[in-house]
Amino acid sequence: MSRIGKKPVAIPGGVTVEVNGAKIVVKGAKGELSYEHLPEVSVKVEGDLVIVDRKDDTDDSRARHGLTRQLINNMVIGVSEGYEKQLEIIGVGYKAQAKGKSVTLNLGHSHPINYSAPEGIEITQDEKNKQILIIRGIDKEKVGQVAADIRSFRPPEPYKGKGVKYIDEVIIRKAGKTAATAAA
Repeated sequence: MSRIGKKPVAIPGGVTVEVNGAKIVVKGAKGELSYEHLPEVSVKVEGDLVIVDRKDDTDDSRARHGLTRQLINNMVIGVSEGYEKQLEIIGVGYKAQAKGKSVTLNLGHSHPINYSAPEGIEITQDEKNKQILIIRGIDKEKVGQVAADIRSFRPPEPYKGKGVKYIDEVIIRKAGKTAATAAA
């Protein structure tokens, strides 16, 4: 049995989970998320726990057992606490300006990049350090995808470390070219 799939999902106070056939709706203080689970698993709510069981022992059922449980857990965390990713912009002249649901990035290209966030995602800048973008939302997948999209405009390079990186990402630096030895 899946080690992750057999753990029940605890429902914190202020969060409700409804199961209607294959559709799961999770409502909380920050919003509402829904997911339609696959037919290989069954989901039921018992008290303040969500239990995920699989129908049989096929490889597909075993794989989707843990996946379904973790997706439900991510929804519960999202509607109660929310998710956040931070990106740091490093480089001379590289800057970002967040306004509303969009951000304008100057990353050394010949033109500024205007990125509009999808519904449910908020992009802000850190008050103290304007070089840090904060991406917030209740859907873990969307938050991660927006952060990856913004990072892809100028990924960090290994020689000087310039580019857009996650705040906790470690860039392994390479040594540059060394001066050629004097030719005889």
